[in-house]
This record gives sequence, structure tokens and C-alpha cells, in this order.
Amino acid sequence: MNIILASASGVRKKILEKYKLNFKVIISNIDEDQIKDSLIAEGADPLAISKNLAEIKSTHVSSKNLNILVLGADSVISLNNELINKPKSRKEALENLKKLNNSKHYLISSVCISLNGAMVWNHSDKSELKMKNFGNEELIKYLDKIKTETLLKYGVYQVEADGLNLFEYIKGDMDSIMGLPIKQIMNYIKQYKK
Repeated sequence: MNIILASASGVRKKILEKYKLNFKVIISNIDEDQIKDSLIAEGADPLAISKNLAEIKSTHVSSKNLNILVLGADSVISLNNELINKPKSRKEALENLKKLNNSKHYLISSVCISLNGAMVWNHSDKSELKMKNFGNEELIKYLDKIKTETLLKYGVYQVEADGLNLFEYIKGDMDSIMGLPIKQIMNYIKQYKK
């Protein structure tokens, strides 16, 4: 079955490829920051923000590509129910790591599947992560290993790479933490085929 992935994420692409799904990528090109800001102004929590962004990406692409399932996804970090945004600079990346340092936080991955411009299914997964306690120099050394482009695109920790070493523990599904709760997606697709 063919689907469309409404995401520029290379990691999400790899997950779909690993599960041998036939898909093509059509990026939604929505203004995520503007949507996030308006949701925060309305008092939305990180879970609602993640769900809304996944749905908006999915339905936006779906409305222009009829009769095919479109998968939208979004992942956010929630620290004390406050959103930790993707950094806009290396300085901001360090500030984010300092906030998360020695702290328990949640990574919320939401997915939405749309057909003909309307959501037909959605799911959100919440994983708990506890970052180890690092000194400032160690955090800077970690960030120095990551290209700026990667940092700004994917956020402060790449669990699929060296980021795994940042954590004391991770409770959750690794595919979901990397951006796609694939098991739930596959279950929906199997049911949809019937």
C-alpha cells in the first residue's frame, strides 16, 4: 500500500523503510512556529501542541493529494508540562540542555493519518526520559559533535546517535522516541487494508 509521509525527517523515513512501507515524501511546509505560538497563547499543553501539529501537517498535504493515506507526525519535549522548543541557535541548544540536565522529562510523539483532507486516525505516545547530571563543559563538548544544521532541525538530543549517552534512563518505545510510533501505525494500516 502506498502512503505519503508529510515530513522532512530523515529518521522518520528510515523507520518507514525499516518496516518496508511504500511511501513518498511530500513536505507540508506549514509555519510550525506560528502555529505553536498561537496554541501556546490559547493555553495548549505540549500534548495538544504535538497532536495539532501532526494533524495540520497531515490534513494540509492530504487535501492536495486525494485518495491516498497521508501520515503527519510531530514530536515535542515536555519539561514540567512546558514545551522545550527546537533551538534556533547553538546558544539556545545549550540553554535547552541545561534545562533538561539532571531532569525527568517527557517526549511526546503524535501521528495523524488523513484521507482526502480529513483526519481518519491519530495516536500519541509519551516516553519518560531522565537526563544524567553533566557539567557545562561536558554539555558543550556533546553539542560540538553535532552539526548546527542537524541541531536546529532535530533538536538537542539525537537518541539514534550519541544522544543515547545523555540519559540515566529511557522508558518508552525507541521508534516512538525517534519520531514515529510505528507499531500503532502498522496496526492501523493493516486494519485499513481489510
